[in-house]
Amino acid sequence: MPPDIPSTFDLAGKTALVTGGSRGLGFEMAKAFAAQGADLVIASRKLDACEAAAAEVRGMGRKAVAIAAHCGRWDDVEALIDAAYGAMGRIDILVNTAGSGPRMPSHDVTERLFDSVVSLNFKGPFRLASEIAHRMANDGVGGSIINISSTGALVPLPQVVPYSGAKAALNAMTVSLAAEYAPLVRVNAISAGPFLTDIAKAWPEEMRKSADNALNRPGEPEEIVGAALYLASAAGRFTTGTILRVDGGMA
Repeated sequence: MPPDIPSTFDLAGKTALVTGGSRGLGFEMAKAFAAQGADLVIASRKLDACEAAAAEVRGMGRKAVAIAAHCGRWDDVEALIDAAYGAMGRIDILVNTAGSGPRMPSHDVTERLFDSVVSLNFKGPFRLASEIAHRMANDGVGGSIINISSTGALVPLPQVVPYSGAKAALNAMTVSLAAEYAPLVRVNAISAGPFLTDIAKAWPEEMRKSADNALNRPGEPEEIVGAALYLASAAGRFTTGTILRVDGGMA
């Protein structure tokens, strides 16, 4: 008998923690998880933005908690974990979305900026993923961790070297944590290409209309959803340690 395809994406009874969940790709994934029955913890640096996103999720009939946290700082990460478990009791899905990478000539990058980029894109996600994976494994139920990476880690891009390096480290971390916390915890990454999120408003018009990929365009934010649901749900139960490219076919 073929599997019941819709039920494999069912997230009823699950709780997802999404960092960077108040806007962009994080918010799209949060809404998609809620539509499949999950409750949400939405985290980002601005509490008002988190509250607005959480209110929309509650409007979908799901429980949602907003928590302000700078996900590049371990003290904030520890407080986020404690608050999330305190509010929800458990985390079944973690999505590390928070990240940034300002574009500038490499010789202009200061040590402070370098440390900030690496902290937000690698150091913080490492701490969050490893601590929650440990809890997931210890509770005997397991879970799914999804790290949002970038094609910048795979395709040479000028003037974003600290960002690309941090995302490459995130990819390596994904594979290593998948081996360390198997079989109960699955750890995967989505290597995202150019998407028309808020950051794209600063792009030149041509970059918003076309991209150097097979589909010749950037992605719409909701086009991340299919990959995220696959990795978060039972549909991806045999997938771990994978870097899934969702980039429109970048060479």
